[in-house]
Amino acid sequence: MKITYTARKVTLRDNFKERVEKKLAKFNKIFSDDANVHVVVTVEKNRQTVEITIRDNRMVYRVESTQPEMNDALDRCVDILTRQIRKNKTRLEKRIKTGGTLDDLVTEAAVPEEPEEEEYRVVRKKQVLLKPITVDEAILEMNMVNHDFFLFMNADTNEMNVVYKRANGDYGVLEPTQA
Repeated sequence: MKITYTARKVTLRDNFKERVEKKLAKFNKIFSDDANVHVVVTVEKNRQTVEITIRDNRMVYRVESTQPEMNDALDRCVDILTRQIRKNKTRLEKRIKTGGTLDDLVTEAAVPEEPEEEEYRVVRKKQVLLKPITVDEAILEMNMVNHDFFLFMNADTNEMNVVYKRANGDYGVLEPTQA
């Protein structure tokens, strides 16, 4: 895995980078050598946020944690990432490299047992009218229907986009791209 770091309002020490590499090393069995890992550390007053994004073979895992201590936030991110992998175990088993199994990783991570989901269940299908609108109009419509996301045809690019509400109250836009 290739790890890149971004530090916001902080200078990362080498011992923190070594700790990140040690914690993420247990995921080497699952992700390929070409996997890109982006670690963002942000410090604001008495809270420190660690974000980890892993991109590998069109799969994206993103975790974020805010704690008073940077190392605690890192530990929490690794725990969340392990749970995400466990949840998607059946899909990931097809991608595991030879020499290890997902069960080895989960045992090594010492995560408590969770009930395993057998399959995803679609409980509702909805058709949407895609009319070209701007991002601002899409956010307005999303807020009017009190949803956390909204699919729309972007009037500027003429492509399907999704606007969504982030945990901090800001908004994001998902745009299509080629891998």
